[in-house]
Amino acid sequence: MIQKRYSTDPQDAQKFQTTFDRFYTRSARLYALFIKVLPFWKRWLNHALPHIQGERVLEVSFGTGYLLTQYAGGFNVSGVDYNQRMVEIARQALSRQGLSADLRQGNVESLPYPEQQFDTLVNTMALSGYPDAGSALSEMKRVLKTDGRLILIDINYPRDGNLAGMIATRLWQLGGDLIRDLEPLLEAQGFSFQDTEIGGFGSVHLYLCQPAH
Repeated sequence: MIQKRYSTDPQDAQKFQTTFDRFYTRSARLYALFIKVLPFWKRWLNHALPHIQGERVLEVSFGTGYLLTQYAGGFNVSGVDYNQRMVEIARQALSRQGLSADLRQGNVESLPYPEQQFDTLVNTMALSGYPDAGSALSEMKRVLKTDGRLILIDINYPRDGNLAGMIATRLWQLGGDLIRDLEPLLEAQGFSFQDTEIGGFGSVHLYLCQPAH
């Protein structure tokens, strides 16, 4: 029987981040193709769309920009990604569809915005690639309005412990992702949330989070 085994934060955060950044720079075009040809990935990301609220939206770690192209026409959209190549590809994707957003290269642990700027913050399949998830979540909360919403999609173990989902989660982990126990982590950063399993045999979770008052 497979047991839950959560990751610990890397001892050398900068080295971990640099390694991920180089990987995504080398594989940016392949990653874009991956999203296009694998419909289940789009289905997972699209679960975020019905939950976007308010006028001002920030997407952190938007990758090649697929999800941005699905909603940018209806909101005042900003975006931050650590990888400069991803920023360029996302800008091109938006331009091809006649859409626009204020996209910047930056670090999730130091977002280039004042406090309480956004009604919704979107973060999909990215938290497991951050060396310090607590600092990242704290910074996301800082730029959210007090009645704002964080839409978080990421990997965690299935609640029922089914074998396929447990294996899927461990494979993500073996691939280099940091699998965290997200519920206590979100609570520690001052979020209330709802957790819904949306795919991957229960290994892909949608967390709808709000700053706790």
